[in-house]
Amino acid sequence: MLLGLLALALNLRSALAGYPPLIETVRAELGLTAGAAGLVQTGAVLMMAVGSLVGPSTARRAGPERALVGAVGLVALGSLVRGIPAAVPLVAGSLVVGLGIGVAGVLLTGVVKEHLASRAGAVTGGYVVAMMVGATAASAVAVPLAVGVGGWSLALAVWAVPAVLAVAAWAPVAGRIARPAAAAPRPRLPWRNGFARLAAAHQSAVSLLVYGWMTWLPPYVTSEGWSARDAGLLLAVWSVAQVPGALVLPALAERSGRWRLWSLVGLAATAVGTLGLLLAPLPPVVGPWPWVLLLGVGLGAGFPLGIAMIAWRTPDGAASAAASGMALGVGYTVAGIGPFLMGLLIDLTGGYPAAIGVLVAAVVLQGYAIVAIGDTARRPAPRATAVPRRPASP
Repeated sequence: MLLGLLALALNLRSALAGYPPLIETVRAELGLTAGAAGLVQTGAVLMMAVGSLVGPSTARRAGPERALVGAVGLVALGSLVRGIPAAVPLVAGSLVVGLGIGVAGVLLTGVVKEHLASRAGAVTGGYVVAMMVGATAASAVAVPLAVGVGGWSLALAVWAVPAVLAVAAWAPVAGRIARPAAAAPRPRLPWRNGFARLAAAHQSAVSLLVYGWMTWLPPYVTSEGWSARDAGLLLAVWSVAQVPGALVLPALAERSGRWRLWSLVGLAATAVGTLGLLLAPLPPVVGPWPWVLLLGVGLGAGFPLGIAMIAWRTPDGAASAAASGMALGVGYTVAGIGPFLMGLLIDLTGGYPAAIGVLVAAVVLQGYAIVAIGDTARRPAPRATAVPRRPASP
């Protein structure tokens, strides 16, 4: 089951990470403004929010294990649609990819809570690392791949292949798990729960930082004089730097019981990296590498720490899926607006400082959420409650 989850997770960032290094090429061929180019990524992330909010309901009849097959299948389908070199297929395919990723992300948290709860922190860190590996590969090879296959659209369509392979690997695992005897109650998201709202604030900040930098880091350093190929490599290094953060800090938090301490350590690295890129993007000799490494470590820890914290403080898989669905849904909604807003600010101001200021505000929000959540277990998000069904018409 763990190997199957890792195979699925490889596809939950790669299709999106392959787009930013190609933004300037896409803009040149399709005649898009920076705001319109950012809107493509914004639409995908907003559909991730939709998928996160509806994700808990998709598993009612077949179970989360089987629903994952359809969710990752959407990633494959959307990637294929983006293989058509035109603006409409690019946007439509990105929306489908985002929906599949959103649904799959919520289902993964429920499966971990249900089957691997004793090591939720380590497993969550593991599948987040798998997501990062997929993103790293996609961003590193995006430009060479576009040259090799003959265009940016085919380079985006390539990511349908690993998604299909992951579905083929996971389907036998899902088939061995007993199908629910009856449809589960329709879950209700815990909007009124204080802990769930703080978790949503934390994930909003982390997601905005991740997708804001994922979208605009390559164009930003390109505007400072770097080549598109080197900018793609920088994004790949940023993704690789997230691996130690995702593996080490959640494990230390799980072992020590000091979630706030290790979350603040990760936040400090994020803050230094963000401010460094804003104030001194290309220091002499070392260039932007130190800032990107710190940023990667901090953001690599932030996402799994937020998800693992929900798993630790919810009573069962359904409650975990409901709370994480709410947190991720709100988080991706905020993150989805971010790249578009940043693109507009770039167009309006003719530079990047105002856009990066949005990410500085996200650092402040994450710090508030970490301090407010703390280490003391608060009232957990309630169990998913049933929404009464209307009786069938006679």
